[in-house]
Amino acid sequence: MNDIMFNKIKKVLFTVIILLIIVVSAGVYYFNDYYHADESALKDVYQTENISVINVDTGLFLDSENNDTAIIFYPGAKVEYTAYLPLLMNISKNNVDCFIVEMPFNFALFAPDKADEIINKYNYTNWYMSGHSLGGVAASSYTNKHNDKIKGLILIASYPNEKIENTSVLTIYGSNDNVITKDKYEKTEKYMPSNYTKYVIDGANHAQFASYGNQSGDGVANINPQLQKNITVTKIMEFINEV
Repeated sequence: MNDIMFNKIKKVLFTVIILLIIVVSAGVYYFNDYYHADESALKDVYQTENISVINVDTGLFLDSENNDTAIIFYPGAKVEYTAYLPLLMNISKNNVDCFIVEMPFNFALFAPDKADEIINKYNYTNWYMSGHSLGGVAASSYTNKHNDKIKGLILIASYPNEKIENTSVLTIYGSNDNVITKDKYEKTEKYMPSNYTKYVIDGANHAQFASYGNQSGDGVANINPQLQKNITVTKIMEFINEV
């Protein structure tokens, strides 16, 4: 190999290494730039009577007095899983156990089958899958593959990306959601079963289903976060009691 060829190879290798460093650095920055849970909203959540908040391998287990019904919840993309504690805690107060799954890099699509670890470990008669935003997309995919185990799917500001078969579905979203728009919902309604339940919360936006502050590109909510969560819990409990 002559010097000219050797120098060309060195230049190519150097360029490739630089590109790899840039790509890896960009990836690390992107996945570490996520929405953190609002500490003020979570400060008292571990001190609720009759509900035990337990750290488990898959995330958090909200243990009520129910041994029959449980929800497995997938967080939205780039949202810290603890941001959903206030919402899920209020569901647990209605005597439904809840599992909030901690996802790799806060992306549910990196581990859509993580519910397997929970279902294989715990015994419940009625399993429900749920998720917010992109977490709901992952939850719907899991539900489709395991509809013999899942009694119902609860989508919060989310939608399925494939036809849902043999499973009851509840979808809840806000009229002021600009992250997942009304047009997006309408385009994905073809994937819903014919008897699915839809509820639109007037004045609600995308981010207030959880507790992580404002989200880029979202609409402005015309109702307060607590009311938005309370309505969501009411509709979820109605769905669970009717299915």
